Amino acid sequence: MTTDAPLRTLAPLAADFYRSEELLTPQEQDFLARLREFLEAEVKPIANDHWARAAWFPRSVVDGLAELGVFGLPWEETRPFENSAVFRGWVALELARVDASIATLVGMQNGLVMGSLGVAGSPEQRAEWLPRFARAEALGCFALTEPLSGSDSARGLRTVATRDGDDWVITGSKRWIGNGTIATHAIVWAKSAEDDQVKGFIVPTDSAGWSATRIENKQALRIVQNADITLDGVRVPESSRLQNGNSFRETAGVLRLTRAEVAWAMVGVAVGAYEGAVGYGATRQQFGRPLHSFQLIQEHYAKMLGNITASIAMCTRVSQMLDQGVQRDEHAALAKEYAGSRMRETVAWARESMGGNGIVLDYDVARFFADAEALYSYEGTREMNTLIVGRAITGVAAFV
Repeated sequence: MTTDAPLRTLAPLAADFYRSEELLTPQEQDFLARLREFLEAEVKPIANDHWARAAWFPRSVVDGLAELGVFGLPWEETRPFENSAVFRGWVALELARVDASIATLVGMQNGLVMGSLGVAGSPEQRAEWLPRFARAEALGCFALTEPLSGSDSARGLRTVATRDGDDWVITGSKRWIGNGTIATHAIVWAKSAEDDQVKGFIVPTDSAGWSATRIENKQALRIVQNADITLDGVRVPESSRLQNGNSFRETAGVLRLTRAEVAWAMVGVAVGAYEGAVGYGATRQQFGRPLHSFQLIQEHYAKMLGNITASIAMCTRVSQMLDQGVQRDEHAALAKEYAGSRMRETVAWARESMGGNGIVLDYDVARFFADAEALYSYEGTREMNTLIVGRAITGVAAFV
């Protein structure tokens, strides 16, 4: 992204009812304006077609996002300018209001993959890998979830890494790994046979013993290439182990960083559905007048806007807490749980307000309605996030 160009004015979103974007700096608003222009021109026209075909975005989209500077925004080694967690939340919202799949791709690359390096990598690993991922020379995936281990990953990982001289040998299986069939490198989390602690590894996906099979028949985030992964004695050097990741505590630190941005993306999905429904209501005629002139339809709009506005306020505050260094697991968990529940309500009201046309891809809302179910579950289900908050309230862990 060029930094000497004139700053652009960010047109306010109608769904930003309390004008929260005005909290951003002029440079942050300029970046969002450029990103919005790119998404409207390069992603929105192709999103429904690629979703219907379960295809992948053209590489030009990934390269265009890298050129804008979207990848690497949080990290000193790669950020194009000083920016806030609130701003990065708005980036997630902007991406998701156009398409949740592209928001998920950025979340994986920018948050889970680069976040693993940022949290658990050595200075040397950060210096080597963060710029490569920021330029999209390397495309990453985050291999944590397993066929028999999801919410219980802290204790339930079955993938094992065994030390063999200067190498590690990794054996196991992973499931629901986004970008799994197209990534050049994976961040693989496995239990060490030496100390039974979870450790992270940078694994080239062309390694001997690595195989990835795309998960078929998904009905949400169909553009995201989720995969089943098999690691059959995959060998990596000690230099590929994340040097500052010695337990699941570091893995949880990565998830804490990204969970709040998933909440922001959920708001973006709600905004996309809201915009689609309001736009449809302005043109659809019923009983000789626009659909949006009916009281019950306007009630739906008001409820959707209320959900979006409350979620933006919560996400703004939890991101401010991250910048201040006081955000804890329960803060991000409450934001994700609340924004997810409100998103689910909002996309349902958007679909309902459009009648039968609400299930047709042509009007976008059907895609947001389906994709919401994936965001509702990943990076911590509603139930798990509720229990994280419940533990903070009571001091009692009720996970099992």
